[in-house]
Amino acid sequence: MAKKSLVALSLIAAAALTACATGTKINSDGTVDELKWKSPDGVTFNKKKGTFPDLQSLSQVRTGMTKDQLYYLIGRPQYNDGWRPREWNYVFHFHTPGQGTDDVTTCQYKVVFDKDMFARTFHWNPVDPADAVCPPNVEEPAPAPQSRRYTLDADALFAFDKSSTDQMLPEGRAQLDNLASHLKRFDDLRSVRITGHTDRLGSVEYNQGLSERRAQTVRNYLIERGVPARVIFAQGVGKSQQIKACEGKMPRKELIACLQPNRRVEVEVDGSGQLD
Repeated sequence: MAKKSLVALSLIAAAALTACATGTKINSDGTVDELKWKSPDGVTFNKKKGTFPDLQSLSQVRTGMTKDQLYYLIGRPQYNDGWRPREWNYVFHFHTPGQGTDDVTTCQYKVVFDKDMFARTFHWNPVDPADAVCPPNVEEPAPAPQSRRYTLDADALFAFDKSSTDQMLPEGRAQLDNLASHLKRFDDLRSVRITGHTDRLGSVEYNQGLSERRAQTVRNYLIERGVPARVIFAQGVGKSQQIKACEGKMPRKELIACLQPNRRVEVEVDGSGQLD
């Protein structure tokens, strides 16, 4: 009985620590009646300095998120809040020219979880300046580069075993015309990487050459349609990256049809703006 009592007391104590890491009483739904804050210089990690959060990641924080999702966006909590805490506390710095110490505004940030450990309420506390608006109204960073991969069927682009522009099929021309139109609408087109692939039939040397010629033809076609040559890079990888094996014996015609997904041209685009 004494042992069971000790276990029960331990669980009660742990629950108390979980609910009020800073002395803040947290309701089961993740709301609080009165906020309490730790000392700004009491952070455990980052040498008690806090962090500069990524503004785009911070803007994605939403109610209902799990701790893992929050960890991915804004990092681990910066205070030692005990075992299974229902609040995560941070010290965040923001570059604010003309405001704060050395043009930096400092704020505390608190995420409060409900009894099921889903984020429910979010709170700010100004540190420096004491009357600062938190989070401060800072200029949004430029959009991060985005990536889109297009996979073009080589059998639709070219006649079988062919690679030149005059051997390009009408369907292939239409696909590349559409792609060129999309690429020219990007606000900031960083790079277009074209990779040619073949199936496994034939020698390594032959397939390598065929994949390179097809990638270069696609590059030249996009340039002719107005996509800047300086951002387009072409390469061939031959039959080194098969995506369908087609094992077992079958007539050659059936095998060629089975291997069709391997005959492809991939176009990976990095940039910001129009993607569709």
